[in-house]
Amino acid sequence: MAMILAYITVPDLETGRRIGEALVAEGLATCVNLLPGMESIYRWQGKVERADELVLIAKLPADGFQALSDRVQALHPYQVPCIIALPITHGLPAYLAWLAGDGL
Repeated sequence: MAMILAYITVPDLETGRRIGEALVAEGLATCVNLLPGMESIYRWQGKVERADELVLIAKLPADGFQALSDRVQALHPYQVPCIIALPITHGLPAYLAWLAGDGL
């Protein structure tokens, strides 16, 4: 089964926990890591902006990306949240089996 990492940015820890817990509780991700302490510099509506953010890394089967993306958009305060996916090409077989839902 193809697995992915979904990379999601959020404005604060409270939002990150709320989204991460919803994704895991609703079965949209097997695991979500919250990585605080990130600063983003980006262009928005013609201006260069800067913001403190957190990164969420959600691990899930690739075929679940659209449902995860839809749910994150529904819970997220940003007009256009960063929600992207990266393929997992290698990993510890037992861990990948757990991510795929085979359980441990």
